[in-house]
Amino acid sequence: MAETPLEIARTWVEFDNPDDPAERFRCDLTWLTSSWTCIFGAGCQGIYADAPDVGCCTLGAHFADKDDLKNIKKVVAELGEDEWQYYDEGHSKAGWREKEDGDWKTRVVDGACIFHNRPGFPAGTGCALHQHAMLTGVPPHTIKPEVCWQLPIRRTFRTVELNDETSYLEISIGEYDRRGWGPGGHDLDWYCSGNPEAHVGASPVYVSNEGELRHLMGDAAYDELAIRCEAHLLQATALREAGRGGRKLLPLFVHPATLAAEDAAAGKKKPAKKTR
Repeated sequence: MAETPLEIARTWVEFDNPDDPAERFRCDLTWLTSSWTCIFGAGCQGIYADAPDVGCCTLGAHFADKDDLKNIKKVVAELGEDEWQYYDEGHSKAGWREKEDGDWKTRVVDGACIFHNRPGFPAGTGCALHQHAMLTGVPPHTIKPEVCWQLPIRRTFRTVELNDETSYLEISIGEYDRRGWGPGGHDLDWYCSGNPEAHVGASPVYVSNEGELRHLMGDAAYDELAIRCEAHLLQATALREAGRGGRKLLPLFVHPATLAAEDAAAGKKKPAKKTR
């Protein structure tokens, strides 16, 4: 299915951070109320055509800071051989991390992140860290590198200077589309955030990724976001029911990939025409 173009109309909302008056959130309601969901193992084609089973784990994960690295060190100490396919490699002299352009990242082995268990491994295919979280009953985002659990939500920061010579920190929460990967993002063979194939979630992003968003924003700010997302969905529903003319306004309110996924699903449900 065709990906949504990068430049689409979106509805954004702004509100002050309840925990810090010097900060203001700017959130993409079109994305956060979309039906995107991770489809790894359920149709994900991987960012490179020659590695469909690896998803987006081909390049390894760069650590955000020392705390991020320290957190993964603790999890590595807990992982057993039955959980981690590359356990021996990770505990070898080469280790499980490497430097790239002076920054630490997870080591790439056999064409993918060292923590990615390949098809056929008894514990299952996918991230050993994620699987460990599920096994121990903790939220996956608490024991994975930040760049891994944030994707495809993107948080960026910008200082906004006002005419009265005051300023505030703008924190944007939006879609981690191809551009988030840098120039190379345009060359990825397949990508999920704008692809209708991945817009099949039972819940909107702000609900299915509540844990991640609370971690990124704080509980009070997330609660404010949820109120606005709920109101946005009500508006979208009203537009759907408005009939004539309403559909033209929907791209502002409903992510085009979500609309395409809904149209595709509706098409499949239509009974086939009888032939003589």
